[in-house]
Amino acid sequence: MSCTTTENKMPLIGDPMPKMEVQTTHGVMILPDDFAGKWFILFSHPADFTPVCTTEFVAFQKISDDLKALNCELIGLSLDQVFSHIKWVDWIKEELGVEITFPIIADTGKIASTLGLVHPGKGSNTVRAVFIIDPNGIIRAMIYYPQELGRNIDEILRAVKGLQTSDANQVAIPANWPQNDMIGDGVIIPPATDVKTAAERPKQFECYDWWFCHKKL
Repeated sequence: MSCTTTENKMPLIGDPMPKMEVQTTHGVMILPDDFAGKWFILFSHPADFTPVCTTEFVAFQKISDDLKALNCELIGLSLDQVFSHIKWVDWIKEELGVEITFPIIADTGKIASTLGLVHPGKGSNTVRAVFIIDPNGIIRAMIYYPQELGRNIDEILRAVKGLQTSDANQVAIPANWPQNDMIGDGVIIPPATDVKTAAERPKQFECYDWWFCHKKL
């Protein structure tokens, strides 16, 4: 019988990103230390030289400048060897005219096991996972997709913007922000926690009720 301990449990939102030394297409890196002071996105893909993953890498590269403007970096990962990553990146540049500028981790299986990236019912390939890590090395969001479903890359960019906006303004972010059907590009004020504050909220902000107030930034 096996058991899960605190030491080897899969990290959760709000946990520190596990420290690990990784081999990448840009050389050996230490995560999350090498991105200290920056946000970064660690994403896994099932395999190199596969159609859906190729579309994702091109899409990730196309938002890389937008992410850099947000002080956010990208790093990919799969169970392929580093020479496979290098050849695939070369193919993407030669055949599609897109240069992949972010590093890709060549995982032996240890990282995938630590982060819960392997779906036992789908063989040994990694699922499409996304971890958004803040400048303090804390996991702020985790998104998992099955192998057969490509990611919406714009949503990942939106998530980074939303988290940064929330942190900077101490607000919550509505559905489909910044194009929410109810409050547009507005943000939500945290709910009141006492009677006096609840009574004052409608005088200070636009509100549907005392517990649902919002504002423009």
